[in-house]
Amino acid sequence: MVSQSDNLIQVKKKRLSQQYRDNITGYLFVIPALVYMLLLIGYPIIYNIIISFQDVSAFNLAQGSARPFIGLQNYKTIFANETMKIALWNTFYYTICCIVVQFTVGFLLALFFNQQFALAQSLRGFIVVSWIIPVTATALLFKYMLSPDVGVINIILQKLGIIKQPIGWLINEKTAIYGPIIANSWIGIPFNMILLSTGLAGIPNELYESASIDGASSFQRFWNITVPLLRPAMMSVLILGFMYTFKVFDLIFVMTGGGPVNATEVLATFSYRLSFRNYYFGQGAAVANVLFVILFCVALFYLGLINREESM
Repeated sequence: MVSQSDNLIQVKKKRLSQQYRDNITGYLFVIPALVYMLLLIGYPIIYNIIISFQDVSAFNLAQGSARPFIGLQNYKTIFANETMKIALWNTFYYTICCIVVQFTVGFLLALFFNQQFALAQSLRGFIVVSWIIPVTATALLFKYMLSPDVGVINIILQKLGIIKQPIGWLINEKTAIYGPIIANSWIGIPFNMILLSTGLAGIPNELYESASIDGASSFQRFWNITVPLLRPAMMSVLILGFMYTFKVFDLIFVMTGGGPVNATEVLATFSYRLSFRNYYFGQGAAVANVLFVILFCVALFYLGLINREESM
């Protein structure tokens, strides 16, 4: 006869065997994603870090042994470059302006569409079109609209009597940065609206009804119920929007190319210019690493916020 202890041992073996098979299955699903991350994300990052400490140019790019190690010289060179300071300032200015416009308008639209009316779903879907259009197409569209000769924006402003002469929005140093800001805000508003609408949909109506019974005004209900309960979604929208906007390249590159006179130069376009126009690949890699470090710090801050929210 089989003893009770033998039965327990057999049951444990079966459980361990099943757990082992489950682990193997999980690893098989994870391995393709891990290989993808290592080859297409990890390797470029590591390679970029390596060449940022080397003197790499068009002459020795293909010769790994001929690249002299120069330590932090590339970083010293780029921070001594006046264009780097302009690009860093433009990147933060562009990002903050875009985030303010996107979040404000997106939040207002989310509140508006949260009111149940007949055309709410249709209008919301129509607004999302600007987010679906490729960035390059949007950049070309706004570049045409802001043209001093045939741009519809100048035509409308002249018809309204606001301006007398067409303005070269993208060829003037003082106004060039606002063209990409307007274009990127137009793209990002639906993203903010959708995420914030999702957060608003998760707030129970019973809370508003109870507050109304207690005599709370509309502003009090908004400030004491909507804002606190929507805070996690708001933080996610702001952080993700910052990370997405801060690394802008295609929009600036197509609309202005970083000009005129570095007026719209950002970190991504400056890195591209150093690497693929001036062929200072080490310096271009150093600028890209500065961009990476800033976004990495923002990502760590975002993860810290998530962990704190989950622990509360």
